[in-house]
Amino acid sequence: ASDIVEYILDLLKSVLQKGEPVKIAGFGNFMVRSKGARKGRNPRTGQEIGITPRRVVTFRPSQVFKKYVNP
Repeated sequence: ASDIVEYILDLLKSVLQKGEPVKIAGFGNFMVRSKGARKGRNPRTGQEIGITPRRVVTFRPSQVFKKYVNP
């Protein structure tokens, strides 16, 4: 079973690296979003720091999955 999970995760990673969405019926969608550069603040010192642009993975659960979690 762990081989199957590893295979699915590797497949998920390779598709997301290309910037393509992954849709799993009855579960949800994984997408890659680009976030621009912005200014942040160090909470300890209050010093302003620059946050570089990056890509992040987002997940949006399907309605079926939401109903399963909140019956």
